[in-house]
Amino acid sequence: MFNSLKKLSLTQLAIALTVISILIRFLSLGLYPLMDTTEARYGEMARIMYETGNWITPMFDYNVPFWGKPPLFTWLSAAGFEIFGVNEFAARVPHLLVGLLILAMTWFVASREENSNKEQAWLATAILATTVAFIVISGAVMTDTALTFGITLSMIGFWQSWTKQSRFWGYMFFVGLSVGMLAKGPLTLILVGISLTLWICGDKRWKRIPTCLPWKGGIAIFLMLSLPWYLLAEWKSPGFLNYFIVGEHIKRFIVSGWEGDLYGTAHKEIRGTIWLYWALATLPWTPILMYQVARFFKAGEEGVVSDNGYFGFLWCWMLSPLILFTFSGNILSSYVMPGLPAFALLIAGYQGKLKLPDKVYKIGLITPVLIVIAALLLGYNLTGKEVEKNLLSTWSQQVEAPESQLVYLNKRPFSAQFYSNGKAEKVTGSLSAVLNDLKEPTFLAVKTNQIPQGFLWNKSRCELRAESTNRELVYCTQPNDDEYIAYLRN
Repeated sequence: MFNSLKKLSLTQLAIALTVISILIRFLSLGLYPLMDTTEARYGEMARIMYETGNWITPMFDYNVPFWGKPPLFTWLSAAGFEIFGVNEFAARVPHLLVGLLILAMTWFVASREENSNKEQAWLATAILATTVAFIVISGAVMTDTALTFGITLSMIGFWQSWTKQSRFWGYMFFVGLSVGMLAKGPLTLILVGISLTLWICGDKRWKRIPTCLPWKGGIAIFLMLSLPWYLLAEWKSPGFLNYFIVGEHIKRFIVSGWEGDLYGTAHKEIRGTIWLYWALATLPWTPILMYQVARFFKAGEEGVVSDNGYFGFLWCWMLSPLILFTFSGNILSSYVMPGLPAFALLIAGYQGKLKLPDKVYKIGLITPVLIVIAALLLGYNLTGKEVEKNLLSTWSQQVEAPESQLVYLNKRPFSAQFYSNGKAEKVTGSLSAVLNDLKEPTFLAVKTNQIPQGFLWNKSRCELRAESTNRELVYCTQPNDDEYIAYLRN
């Protein structure tokens, strides 16, 4: 294989990298469980949507509305369940397909740029397809791929409208904003706004603002596509808009460790950590971009790489999430995702101006190898990050399972909800108290560190059915005599 790669041109190498990375990611989608907490949580919301047929309000649990995000990520996975049934592949594959659309748009804009060629277009596509964060997140049940699609469509739409005076692409700018609003909300407007404001301020470009886009028709399209769901969501679940707009977009941003989160714990990071996340997320290509930039500065060409502002446009696009989240401590590494298409386009653009040896780009082969290793480690539960799939697979095979409760003591992971088809419930209290309160036959899942030292299961009532690294699954019947109650108290 490696001997064959030596004979390839840069275009052929880029196509090979793109195909290999996509194929490996596609084949990996069903090899490992939905991981706690994000994937399993969003996967369970999609499963509930698929089961209940409620396509308006994502549900955190049955009859518990989820106000934290718009529904596009849920629609994608729920549609996968409709087509392929409820499984990991079905949950993930729609998100990967959206990622492929982003790759296609990246190829398109690179191939249409002045003085560009198919080599640069395929190189940009290959770099994006082998950027670790992009290809991993694109095959995961998360909100970021759909958000990135919306922002990419908007940014490319703006650029084509600006440089080609294309009304079609002008309208696509507003369609992209609508997609982003349904993927993650007003954050889309903020990120696109930062990118374009920074770029328009240079060279008096702001003078073209009134004519650069079809504003009246575009705004009408934006409102028609995005506003109806927001109104329906508030009507179906009053309080959504206040929590989502004020809480998720103001308090979450400015309050590190925001305690108003209804669905989890806010993330606490040192402000500025987003730049470290970016450096890791863009591997293995981070050093390549830095080296290219250094070469241009050394050659004194950093300010003349393009006449139409293309490189500056890409830099503003790539840096917008970093600028925004520099001032936030409540961040995740996936927040850099919307700028990754611009990152790939920059590397390919610099390659067109000042070439690096073709062999440098073989570094992209690292990513498919890492995907295979990670999928196998997760699939065989060798990472230490355990999910409930194996334990609940044993539970589902028990003859008593259909007629018995399934209860998790004190903490119920999201993967327990997904892999039990929503049957798993949570009870709080001490182990002895919970056992004493059981009113019907129950499968009880207990973390090993919640079992008191010296505690012994009463074998006349409880039977150990399965074990995992962190939990025991016990089938218990209800107490039927005073002797057993006395046993518990002792």
